[in-house]
Amino acid sequence: MSELSNAEKQADSNNAASSHTLLEGRLGYRLETALLVRALTHRSYAYENGGLPTNERLEFLGDSVLGLVVTDTLYTTHPDLPEGQLAKLRAAVVNSRALAEVGRGLELGSFIRLGRGEEGTGGRDKASILADTLEAVIGAVYLDQGLDAASELVHRLFDPLIEKSSNLGAGLDWKTSLQELTAAEGLGVPEYLVTETGPDHEKTFTAAARVGGVSYGTGTGRSKKEAEQQAAESAWRGIRAAADERIAAAAAAAAASAEVPATAVTEAGSEDGGAPAPAGPAPQA
Repeated sequence: MSELSNAEKQADSNNAASSHTLLEGRLGYRLETALLVRALTHRSYAYENGGLPTNERLEFLGDSVLGLVVTDTLYTTHPDLPEGQLAKLRAAVVNSRALAEVGRGLELGSFIRLGRGEEGTGGRDKASILADTLEAVIGAVYLDQGLDAASELVHRLFDPLIEKSSNLGAGLDWKTSLQELTAAEGLGVPEYLVTETGPDHEKTFTAAARVGGVSYGTGTGRSKKEAEQQAAESAWRGIRAAADERIAAAAAAAAASAEVPATAVTEAGSEDGGAPAPAGPAPQA
């Protein structure tokens, strides 16, 4: 029995080592094993296994590193934005929902050490757990590799999100941006119809963004808020694209109509046998 137990422990150890190597490959850094293990240890696992060290201190550190790098990036790339707008931009990037999406991109949930209770309630995909663990991993990279490495990791993971957030409206979230756009287009106020499926511990929400009785976009997520944000983004992009097409068509029509009088005058002059109308001054370069 003891030999079997030892074999099982060895197998678990080998699986964990392989798993950590996979995660390190996605991060682009090889970390000290004990530090990475701590970064991945949720308090539920620690409490169920005799009070092991949790990742909460690393999470605290990683949150500060992430905030510093994102703040520095926003300050540098937006020299004309006031403090209040910079703060809103940072909040759009450094929040639980955004961090969870980055964590899902790394498939971080599959590497977290969770207690049985959290495991049974879908903890591996909970936004709060994913966000906290990602911050802990950033903290571990900072301790093991230094600020330059941690900064490079943050840029690689978050620069697309920073750019995306910079394109939003004053509210810096898709629901607010959609409301601003529909008001400008005279479409009315958006409303969201939300449905849910699945058991209580693993629900999936689907939202439809409707304006004036017309559905412009849908979204899904593990929470009502996440589904509504995705639906708002889909609707915003559709309405914005239609508005841009309409503006471009109007500009093309205006340009075409502006050419008609000059052509008509030239043709009239030719029919009357007179000289064509003199051309106006050449446009300034």
